[in-house]
Amino acid sequence: MTGVPAPRHQPRKRFGQHFLRDARVIERIVAAIRPVAGERLVEIGPGLGALTAPLLEAASELDVVELDRDLLEPLRARCAGLGVLRIHHADALDFDFAALRGDGPPLRVTGNLPYNISTPLLFHLLAQARHLRDLHFMLQQEVVARMAAKPGEEAYGRLSVMLQYRCRVEPLFTVEPAAFRPPPEVWSAVVRLVPRETGGAVVRDESRFAEIVRRAFVQRRKTLRNSLRDLLDAGQIEAAGVDPGARPETLGLAAFAALSAVEGER
Repeated sequence: MTGVPAPRHQPRKRFGQHFLRDARVIERIVAAIRPVAGERLVEIGPGLGALTAPLLEAASELDVVELDRDLLEPLRARCAGLGVLRIHHADALDFDFAALRGDGPPLRVTGNLPYNISTPLLFHLLAQARHLRDLHFMLQQEVVARMAAKPGEEAYGRLSVMLQYRCRVEPLFTVEPAAFRPPPEVWSAVVRLVPRETGGAVVRDESRFAEIVRRAFVQRRKTLRNSLRDLLDAGQIEAAGVDPGARPETLGLAAFAALSAVEGER
Protein backbone atom coordinates (compact mmCIF):
# COMPACT_ATOMS: atom_id res chain seq x y z
CA MET A 1 0.00 0.00 0.00
CA THR A 2 1.59 3.28 -1.11
CA GLY A 3 -0.57 5.86 0.69
CA VAL A 4 0.88 7.90 3.53
CA PRO A 5 0.03 7.11 7.19
CA ALA A 6 -3.16 8.62 8.58
CA PRO A 7 -2.59 11.93 10.38
CA ARG A 8 -3.68 12.44 13.95
CA HIS A 9 -7.11 14.08 13.92
CA GLN A 10 -9.29 14.82 16.93
CA PRO A 11 -12.64 13.04 16.40
CA ARG A 12 -15.61 15.40 16.54
CA LYS A 13 -18.68 14.53 18.57
CA ARG A 14 -20.99 16.60 16.38
CA PHE A 15 -20.13 14.35 13.42
CA GLY A 16 -20.39 11.20 15.53
CA GLN A 17 -16.81 10.28 14.59
CA HIS A 18 -15.29 7.02 15.80
CA PHE A 19 -12.36 6.18 13.53
CA LEU A 20 -11.81 2.51 12.72
CA ARG A 21 -8.22 1.49 13.47
CA ASP A 22 -8.15 -2.31 13.80
CA ALA A 23 -6.38 -3.79 10.75
CA ARG A 24 -8.01 -7.19 11.22
CA VAL A 25 -11.50 -5.68 11.16
CA ILE A 26 -10.62 -3.64 8.07
CA GLU A 27 -9.39 -6.79 6.31
CA ARG A 28 -12.64 -8.61 7.18
CA ILE A 29 -14.76 -5.77 5.80
CA VAL A 30 -12.77 -5.61 2.55
CA ALA A 31 -13.03 -9.41 2.23
CA ALA A 32 -16.81 -9.20 2.71
CA ILE A 33 -17.15 -6.50 0.03
CA ARG A 34 -14.73 -8.16 -2.41
CA PRO A 35 -14.17 -5.00 -4.50
CA VAL A 36 -13.25 -5.50 -8.13
CA ALA A 37 -11.83 -3.00 -10.60
CA GLY A 38 -14.54 -1.53 -12.82
CA GLU A 39 -17.26 -1.52 -10.15
CA ARG A 40 -18.76 1.73 -8.86
CA LEU A 41 -17.88 1.81 -5.17
CA VAL A 42 -19.00 4.57 -2.81
CA GLU A 43 -17.87 5.04 0.78
CA ILE A 44 -19.89 7.15 3.20
CA GLY A 45 -17.90 8.90 5.91
CA PRO A 46 -14.37 7.77 5.00
CA GLY A 47 -12.84 9.65 7.93
CA LEU A 48 -9.07 9.22 7.90
CA GLY A 49 -9.17 6.62 5.13
CA ALA A 50 -8.54 3.41 7.07
CA LEU A 51 -11.04 1.55 4.87
CA THR A 52 -10.77 3.93 1.91
CA ALA A 53 -7.15 3.08 1.11
CA PRO A 54 -7.55 -0.72 0.73
CA LEU A 55 -10.85 -0.30 -1.13
CA LEU A 56 -9.28 2.16 -3.57
CA GLU A 57 -6.24 -0.05 -4.06
CA ALA A 58 -8.48 -3.02 -4.92
CA ALA A 59 -11.04 -1.19 -7.07
CA SER A 60 -8.76 1.41 -8.75
CA GLU A 61 -11.38 4.13 -8.31
CA LEU A 62 -13.71 5.17 -5.52
CA ASP A 63 -16.25 7.88 -4.67
CA VAL A 64 -16.41 9.06 -1.07
CA VAL A 65 -18.96 11.29 0.67
CA GLU A 66 -17.49 13.24 3.60
CA LEU A 67 -19.03 16.10 5.57
CA ASP A 68 -16.01 17.14 7.67
CA ARG A 69 -14.06 19.63 5.55
CA ASP A 70 -10.92 19.19 7.68
CA LEU A 71 -10.62 15.55 6.62
CA LEU A 72 -10.60 16.14 2.86
CA GLU A 73 -6.93 17.03 2.34
CA PRO A 74 -5.59 14.36 4.76
CA LEU A 75 -7.75 11.83 2.90
CA ARG A 76 -6.33 12.89 -0.47
CA ALA A 77 -2.81 12.67 0.92
CA ARG A 78 -3.31 9.21 2.40
CA CYS A 79 -4.79 7.82 -0.82
CA ALA A 80 -2.33 9.47 -3.23
CA GLY A 81 -1.06 6.98 -5.77
CA LEU A 82 -3.62 4.28 -4.95
CA GLY A 83 -6.15 5.07 -7.69
CA VAL A 84 -8.76 7.61 -8.73
CA LEU A 85 -10.40 9.08 -5.60
CA ARG A 86 -13.45 11.33 -6.13
CA ILE A 87 -14.32 13.24 -2.97
CA HIS A 88 -17.82 14.67 -2.53
CA HIS A 89 -17.91 17.21 0.30
CA ALA A 90 -21.55 16.69 1.27
CA ASP A 91 -23.96 15.46 3.89
CA ALA A 92 -24.87 11.84 3.06
CA LEU A 93 -28.40 12.50 4.38
CA ASP A 94 -28.98 14.87 1.45
CA PHE A 95 -26.75 13.20 -1.12
CA ASP A 96 -28.26 12.16 -4.46
CA PHE A 97 -26.92 8.64 -4.99
CA ALA A 98 -29.15 8.18 -8.06
CA ALA A 99 -27.47 11.14 -9.74
CA LEU A 100 -24.04 9.76 -8.83
CA ARG A 101 -24.91 6.49 -10.53
CA GLY A 102 -26.13 8.23 -13.69
CA ASP A 103 -26.15 5.76 -16.58
CA GLY A 104 -23.52 3.56 -14.98
CA PRO A 105 -23.81 0.29 -13.07
CA PRO A 106 -25.62 0.17 -9.71
CA LEU A 107 -23.57 1.51 -6.83
CA ARG A 108 -21.89 -0.58 -4.16
CA VAL A 109 -22.10 1.49 -0.99
CA THR A 110 -20.14 1.01 2.22
CA GLY A 111 -19.22 2.94 5.34
CA ASN A 112 -18.73 3.13 9.06
CA LEU A 113 -21.94 5.03 9.73
CA PRO A 114 -22.19 7.56 12.57
CA TYR A 115 -24.60 6.24 15.18
CA ASN A 116 -26.48 9.53 15.39
CA ILE A 117 -27.63 9.44 11.76
CA SER A 118 -27.69 5.72 10.95
CA THR A 119 -31.47 5.19 10.89
CA PRO A 120 -32.42 8.28 8.83
CA LEU A 121 -29.53 7.55 6.47
CA LEU A 122 -30.77 3.99 5.94
CA PHE A 123 -34.23 5.31 5.04
CA HIS A 124 -32.63 7.87 2.68
CA LEU A 125 -30.78 5.04 0.93
CA LEU A 126 -33.90 2.85 0.81
CA ALA A 127 -35.63 5.53 -1.24
CA GLN A 128 -32.87 5.09 -3.85
CA ALA A 129 -32.51 1.31 -3.54
CA ARG A 130 -33.00 0.61 -7.25
CA HIS A 131 -29.73 2.42 -7.92
CA LEU A 132 -27.79 0.28 -5.44
CA ARG A 133 -26.29 -3.16 -5.97
CA ASP A 134 -25.40 -3.82 -2.35
CA LEU A 135 -24.49 -2.06 0.89
CA HIS A 136 -21.98 -3.03 3.60
CA PHE A 137 -22.18 -0.98 6.77
CA MET A 138 -20.66 -0.85 10.21
CA LEU A 139 -23.42 0.10 12.63
CA GLN A 140 -24.27 -0.07 16.29
CA GLN A 141 -24.91 -3.74 17.08
CA GLU A 142 -28.37 -2.90 18.41
CA VAL A 143 -29.31 -1.27 15.10
CA VAL A 144 -28.19 -4.33 13.13
CA ALA A 145 -30.28 -6.51 15.45
CA ARG A 146 -33.31 -4.34 14.66
CA MET A 147 -32.60 -4.51 10.94
CA ALA A 148 -32.50 -8.32 10.91
CA ALA A 149 -35.19 -9.05 13.56
CA LYS A 150 -38.11 -11.36 12.79
CA PRO A 151 -41.77 -11.02 13.85
CA GLY A 152 -42.21 -11.79 17.53
CA GLU A 153 -38.67 -10.73 18.48
CA GLU A 154 -38.19 -7.79 20.82
CA ALA A 155 -36.01 -5.90 18.33
CA TYR A 156 -38.59 -6.21 15.51
CA GLY A 157 -40.06 -2.87 14.43
CA ARG A 158 -40.50 -0.34 11.67
CA LEU A 159 -36.85 -0.51 10.60
CA SER A 160 -37.05 -4.31 10.35
CA VAL A 161 -40.16 -4.24 8.17
CA MET A 162 -39.08 -1.48 5.81
CA LEU A 163 -35.54 -2.78 5.31
CA GLN A 164 -36.63 -6.38 4.81
CA TYR A 165 -39.25 -5.25 2.30
CA ARG A 166 -36.54 -3.55 0.24
CA CYS A 167 -33.50 -5.71 0.97
CA ARG A 168 -32.06 -9.01 2.04
CA VAL A 169 -30.43 -8.33 5.42
CA GLU A 170 -27.37 -10.37 6.39
CA PRO A 171 -25.51 -9.63 9.65
CA LEU A 172 -21.84 -10.58 9.15
CA PHE A 173 -19.82 -10.10 12.34
CA THR A 174 -19.53 -8.00 15.50
CA VAL A 175 -16.78 -5.51 16.35
CA GLU A 176 -15.57 -4.58 19.83
CA PRO A 177 -15.28 -0.93 20.95
CA ALA A 178 -11.46 -1.12 21.10
CA ALA A 179 -11.38 -1.30 17.29
CA PHE A 180 -12.16 2.45 17.17
CA ARG A 181 -10.66 5.76 18.25
CA PRO A 182 -12.25 6.89 20.48
CA PRO A 183 -13.91 3.62 21.56
CA PRO A 184 -17.72 3.90 21.50
CA GLU A 185 -19.69 2.79 24.53
CA VAL A 186 -21.33 -0.05 22.62
CA TRP A 187 -20.35 -2.92 20.33
CA SER A 188 -20.72 -2.53 16.59
CA ALA A 189 -21.63 -4.97 13.82
CA VAL A 190 -21.09 -5.23 10.07
CA VAL A 191 -24.14 -5.98 7.94
CA ARG A 192 -24.73 -6.67 4.25
CA LEU A 193 -27.87 -5.36 2.51
CA VAL A 194 -28.81 -6.56 -0.97
CA PRO A 195 -31.74 -4.68 -2.55
CA ARG A 196 -34.46 -6.92 -3.95
CA GLU A 197 -35.50 -6.63 -7.59
CA THR A 198 -39.07 -6.85 -6.33
CA GLY A 199 -40.29 -6.19 -2.81
CA GLY A 200 -40.33 -8.85 -0.13
CA ALA A 201 -44.14 -8.79 -0.37
CA VAL A 202 -46.66 -7.72 -3.01
CA VAL A 203 -47.38 -4.03 -2.38
CA ARG A 204 -49.51 -1.96 -4.72
CA ASP A 205 -49.00 1.42 -3.05
CA GLU A 206 -45.59 1.79 -1.40
CA SER A 207 -46.38 5.14 0.24
CA ARG A 208 -49.52 3.63 1.78
CA PHE A 209 -47.51 0.60 2.95
CA ALA A 210 -44.88 2.85 4.54
CA GLU A 211 -47.52 4.89 6.34
CA ILE A 212 -49.29 1.78 7.66
CA VAL A 213 -46.00 0.45 9.02
CA ARG A 214 -45.01 3.80 10.52
CA ARG A 215 -48.33 4.31 12.28
CA ALA A 216 -48.45 0.74 13.55
CA PHE A 217 -45.14 1.11 15.38
CA VAL A 218 -45.51 4.66 16.73
CA GLN A 219 -46.84 3.09 19.92
CA ARG A 220 -45.89 -0.54 19.45
CA ARG A 221 -47.74 -1.81 22.53
CA LYS A 222 -51.06 -0.65 21.13
CA THR A 223 -53.21 -3.07 19.18
CA LEU A 224 -53.71 -2.46 15.48
CA ARG A 225 -57.32 -1.49 16.22
CA ASN A 226 -55.99 1.51 18.13
CA SER A 227 -52.79 2.39 16.30
CA LEU A 228 -54.39 2.30 12.83
CA ARG A 229 -57.81 3.70 13.72
CA ASP A 230 -57.25 6.88 11.67
CA LEU A 231 -56.42 4.75 8.63
CA LEU A 232 -58.46 1.54 8.97
CA ASP A 233 -61.32 0.42 11.18
CA ALA A 234 -61.55 -3.02 12.78
CA GLY A 235 -63.66 -4.40 9.93
CA GLN A 236 -61.15 -3.31 7.32
CA ILE A 237 -58.30 -4.83 9.31
CA GLU A 238 -60.21 -8.11 9.48
CA ALA A 239 -60.88 -7.87 5.73
CA ALA A 240 -57.09 -7.96 5.26
CA GLY A 241 -56.99 -11.24 7.15
CA VAL A 242 -55.41 -9.66 10.23
CA ASP A 243 -56.64 -9.71 13.83
CA PRO A 244 -57.47 -6.13 14.95
CA GLY A 245 -56.37 -7.12 18.45
CA ALA A 246 -52.87 -8.07 17.29
CA ARG A 247 -49.84 -5.95 18.05
CA PRO A 248 -47.58 -4.82 15.19
CA GLU A 249 -44.51 -6.78 16.34
CA THR A 250 -46.37 -10.03 15.59
CA LEU A 251 -47.02 -9.22 11.89
CA GLY A 252 -44.84 -10.23 8.97
CA LEU A 253 -44.34 -8.43 5.67
CA ALA A 254 -47.30 -10.12 4.00
CA ALA A 255 -49.69 -8.92 6.71
CA PHE A 256 -48.55 -5.31 6.41
CA ALA A 257 -48.85 -5.57 2.63
CA ALA A 258 -52.40 -6.87 3.00
CA LEU A 259 -53.31 -4.00 5.33
CA SER A 260 -51.92 -1.48 2.86
CA ALA A 261 -54.10 -2.94 0.10
CA VAL A 262 -57.33 -2.24 1.98
CA GLU A 263 -59.02 0.98 1.04
CA GLY A 264 -59.41 3.15 4.13
CA GLU A 265 -59.30 6.76 5.20
CA ARG A 266 -56.73 8.84 3.31
